[in-house]
Amino acid sequence: ICKLQRLPISFVGIVSSSRRIAAMSASTGIRPIVFSGPSGSGKSTLIQRLMERHPGCFRFCVSHTTRQPRAGEKHGQHYWYVTEAEMLADIDAGKFIESTHFAGNRYGTSYKAVTDVINSGQIPVLDVDVQGVKSFKAAKLQPPPTYVYIKAPSMTDLEQRLRARCTDDDEKIRLRLAEAEAGNAYADQAGAYDVVIVNDNLDAAFAELDKFLADDVARALAAKASAS
Repeated sequence: ICKLQRLPISFVGIVSSSRRIAAMSASTGIRPIVFSGPSGSGKSTLIQRLMERHPGCFRFCVSHTTRQPRAGEKHGQHYWYVTEAEMLADIDAGKFIESTHFAGNRYGTSYKAVTDVINSGQIPVLDVDVQGVKSFKAAKLQPPPTYVYIKAPSMTDLEQRLRARCTDDDEKIRLRLAEAEAGNAYADQAGAYDVVIVNDNLDAAFAELDKFLADDVARALAAKASAS
């Protein structure tokens, strides 16, 4: 106990939060699904299809961000919108599993966001960058999350998709492509992800994803049935 009291507060928070997730996952068999992949890979579309195919089974963990809400976005639904000072304070307090800085804004996933979803009997779904994946692994959650990487068939194809959206300027596209190259390089490493899906055809990619997560869906449904 004395040794624990001498640890930084942030580390104590991480340990206790990680144990809560482990206890909840152990009792339900539910574990988080951590998605990663470049913008333009079709990741969001595949996740949406997954949720539509299995209504009430999956639920997004609401992340925090310091960026301003976009038109139509709601606080607590799309993101928790906070100030830079608030987010940095919570990061220092060990309340976040992962956080990242992109294009002048911070994004992150809190432990509470994950425990809230598991407590509801649903599978937590997270969409994070490569650094976020590394942070999740460093947190050593037990049982470990399932890691899924979605990639475009080529960088040329990815750039075409990004430009076709007409939502980013050239500099933002350049940043996204650089991030994609780094993400693909990490995904090529053995054991980086549990599955890497190349989204060349949306229907085929979804079929592969749905089949891969069949056991996770079965565990969540069994947990709901036993709780009812």
